[in-house]
Amino acid sequence: MKKIILLLTVLFAASSGYAGEDDKLKPDERLLTPFEFSVIKEKGTEYAFSGEYFDHHEDGTYLCKNCGTPLFSSSDKFDSGCGWPSFDDQIEGAVKEIKDADGVRTEIVCSNCNAHLGHVFRGEGYTKNNTRHCVNSISVEFVPVQAEKRLEKAVFASGCFWGTEYMFEKLDGVVSAVSGYTGGNKENPTYKEVSTGETGHAEAVEVFFDPAVVSYEELVIHFFNTHDPTQINRQGPDFGSQYRSGVFYLTENQKKTAEKIVKRLEEKGYKVATEITKAGRFWKAEEYHQDYYRKTGGEPYCHVFYGKL
Repeated sequence: MKKIILLLTVLFAASSGYAGEDDKLKPDERLLTPFEFSVIKEKGTEYAFSGEYFDHHEDGTYLCKNCGTPLFSSSDKFDSGCGWPSFDDQIEGAVKEIKDADGVRTEIVCSNCNAHLGHVFRGEGYTKNNTRHCVNSISVEFVPVQAEKRLEKAVFASGCFWGTEYMFEKLDGVVSAVSGYTGGNKENPTYKEVSTGETGHAEAVEVFFDPAVVSYEELVIHFFNTHDPTQINRQGPDFGSQYRSGVFYLTENQKKTAEKIVKRLEEKGYKVATEITKAGRFWKAEEYHQDYYRKTGGEPYCHVFYGKL
């Protein structure tokens, strides 16, 4: 359930204002107000009982203010009386713990961008989990359940998933792109196993998008415009069935849309090798593959904007 929340709720609300001159923001980070900067970047603390969410009870998800990563579910929020939002659990893998220099308290930061969130305390007996993530309201933003329900999903493969993910995350209306494996018969595959080409899986990306902003047809067009669909079992310098081009449809309408765009390409003279296949189980790739180019500062080596459509 928490993995589903993680994938379905990456909604961005634009912030404006301030970033320190020496603090270079990563591509998916927002500009911060001076107070946000002091807490999120400089590990400050807001006053107790002053934050927006300490007495907040709406159903939804709390995201990192700095990068938009989902961190906590409202189902794990409880009233500790401390004056800050308290959660007895995190969305799986979303929060990282770091011992304070004094060796007493344990800081919590966003696993994706290292934004300061607050501290974690255990053994207090507030809940069955016996854990209290004490969070600054200003370090997070809230997305209600109603907004979560607007998102739809699509699955594409176009070579190395680092580049596929990178290209989709640049598209307006795409709120999350997750690298993983699909199309094969090996359960819970690892990157090493998929790299052999023997699992049947393709390196793929699950794309979550807001259909009010971008349509599935526009996603398919973007997919074909950002890789070479005429190559068979390869993309650029990468060879093997795991690098094949594929659209994995979840509905009949998605299938018809993909087929329509392929026909348009064929009418233009392209010999399309892209497979259009019913989507099966999608296996999320290891964490170091997620947002690879954002983490490394690189750019795709086998994905460019071709503009075929």
